[in-house]
Amino acid sequence: MRIVFALVLIVGLGLAGFAVYMAQGFMSRMSAERDELLAAQLAAPPMVDVVVVTTDKAYGQSLTKDDVKWMRWQKDSLPVGAFVRDPAEVPDADVADGSQLFPEGQAERYVITAMQQFEPLLASKVTEPGEDAGITSRLGKGMRAYAIRVDVASGVSGFLRPGDRVDVYWTGASVAGSETFGDITKLIQTNIKLIAVDQIADKARLAPVIARTVTIEATPQQVAALAQAQSTGRLSLSLVGAEDDTVAQVSEVDQRSLLGVVEQAPEIIQQERICTTKIRRGAEVIEQEIPCIN
Repeated sequence: MRIVFALVLIVGLGLAGFAVYMAQGFMSRMSAERDELLAAQLAAPPMVDVVVVTTDKAYGQSLTKDDVKWMRWQKDSLPVGAFVRDPAEVPDADVADGSQLFPEGQAERYVITAMQQFEPLLASKVTEPGEDAGITSRLGKGMRAYAIRVDVASGVSGFLRPGDRVDVYWTGASVAGSETFGDITKLIQTNIKLIAVDQIADKARLAPVIARTVTIEATPQQVAALAQAQSTGRLSLSLVGAEDDTVAQVSEVDQRSLLGVVEQAPEIIQQERICTTKIRRGAEVIEQEIPCIN
């Protein structure tokens, strides 16, 4: 009986020791995982709360409080114009105050650039509170909207979209005083931004549109120059590449330079000088050559 008791005691002690060993291993693993998690949290970049859209949004759609939510975002990777919960957390970043996204009494904004689900909301992609999605919301400070008449040829076959940039060429008669020297084509404005094609201001539109007018963003001085050019000749547009940041050189082409005609100076022919004198002999007058003095 004592032997059985001793065996049970030994087995119990062994199981207790094994349980303690397993518990120590579990606690060690948990402690190591905790230390790794704390180290990872310390090494991770700081985060801030930003506003994101909860559904896909197309141009012209309204944006309300139900269409957005807060999401944690890496502090050093904030896009320009993002709405954050506390702008004081990122004093060096160009961000907007998320608490003022929908001020009291202004329940909605409108989308002016299409957005995908969970994309950060940017100030440049929505109108001001209560403002509609017209082209006035796209004009920069000091800029004006101006419409240019186009057709299939001058409008790049309908492949122009809002947001594209174009060079503007003028074709008309070259006039100096009262003289007209024929038609010339001249580059008059470069890298002009389109904000609407006909009555379409949606940048996400991909289908070609054969437009009759395009609306550009320009300074008042550029508007005056374009208005004068449009009233005295024909305007044509040339699409600038999306990644092209070169500055177009001022260019001017007339019919002679187009055909390679070189204007020659008139040839001066020097004639031999003949000097004469008249001699009267009675009633007869005789003209006689003499050496030229001067």
